Amino acid sequence: MIKTVLQGDFYTAVDPQTVAYHAQALIVIDQSGMIERIIESTDADYQTSRQAAQIKDQLVEVPKGQVILPGFIDLHLHAPQWPQAGLALDKPLANWLNDYTFPLEAKYRDLAYAKQVYPDLVQNLLANGTTTVLFFGTIHNPANLVLAQACMDHGLRALIGRVAMDNPEQTPDYYRDASSQVALQATEDFIQQLTALGQGQALAPIPVITPRFVPSCTPTTLQGLGKLAAQYDLPIQSHLSESDWEHHYAIEHYGHHDANVLDHFGLLTDRAVMAHATQLTLTDEQLVADRHTAIAHCPISNAYFGNGTLATRRLMDRGIKLGLGSDISGGYSVSLYDNLRQAVTVSQMRTDGVTNQDQGEADARISIRNAFYLATVGGGQSLHLPIGQIAPGFQADLQLVQERPLAPSDPIERLERLLYQTQSNHIQAVMVNGDFVKV
Repeated sequence: MIKTVLQGDFYTAVDPQTVAYHAQALIVIDQSGMIERIIESTDADYQTSRQAAQIKDQLVEVPKGQVILPGFIDLHLHAPQWPQAGLALDKPLANWLNDYTFPLEAKYRDLAYAKQVYPDLVQNLLANGTTTVLFFGTIHNPANLVLAQACMDHGLRALIGRVAMDNPEQTPDYYRDASSQVALQATEDFIQQLTALGQGQALAPIPVITPRFVPSCTPTTLQGLGKLAAQYDLPIQSHLSESDWEHHYAIEHYGHHDANVLDHFGLLTDRAVMAHATQLTLTDEQLVADRHTAIAHCPISNAYFGNGTLATRRLMDRGIKLGLGSDISGGYSVSLYDNLRQAVTVSQMRTDGVTNQDQGEADARISIRNAFYLATVGGGQSLHLPIGQIAPGFQADLQLVQERPLAPSDPIERLERLLYQTQSNHIQAVMVNGDFVKV
């Protein structure tokens, strides 16, 4: 049965190079929140379908000057770090972690604090047009469940990982798992608790296996997490070759790059999403491609902590799954509009070089259309979920965006200006799973 029929102009990415524009189409959404059909304005049954929806009070006409886009998909966000977004980004990574991040994340043993932070984060994500998020939580299962409940309460599609971190050499004594056994048991407990919490819910959050990164976990924990991922057939998330320090840690302690280390422990799979990857070699890239692992490109965060820029164009050309992440709070903005714009900017810097001695890398630039693909289709493919496109068989996760006056007449130029200039106040409504969650 039909629940809603949206009438309006919409854009959806078809592939990394192509965006389709549909003028005044009808988006037919069924009771499960799935897009059942797209009826073009030139189709023979357009007027009769529109009239039928209007009679049944199912028709929602998008106001003139607003455009429908797929909801954005954030592939990398540290939920507990929301209060420090925009702080200490001029510090070295070690100082940022030890002086700011770890003390902040330790505060989530207090459920009252979690209940204060997480609903605010979720509402800000929706307000910025983000409809799906792959979250890092903390080591505290009760607080992670507060995050899950906030997502369900406000209508955000979520995947949530209980962070595992038990290496005493790289984690503080006040914020780490007491042992590998504790890390693995707490991870399995969270899988079961989150599954129970979401039972029967349309937007039940998905549990994710989450080693913080190679340096924070002992080999026993990495091995155990790989086994849990296989046992429960779950997604995996972590950091991959984010910085010089992380990259060289794996070499010094394992004699291999961290891509090989994660692969050895069964953590580099086709359901894995690895953040950053700025230090990957061509050999590492081939391993990622062979395992069909996805990369979360975090262009704002990488400018502060990545010790380099991602080879976005090369990864796309190699067919590696790729999406966008805000990386709160290594990145300061929860808006994927800000991040897709930054993705284009840093690709141009990679092309031109950053000093007058740096000749750059030829043909490294991506376009704003490529970045739109990453924020939508790329994210959906990375998560193996039917999201990120406005097409039959995909969830109706959408955003309605107000254009500025004097929009270009060319449809693609119209989209480009929209993507470069949209702020949260331009997002008039957000739909998740066929329901309006922000109006």
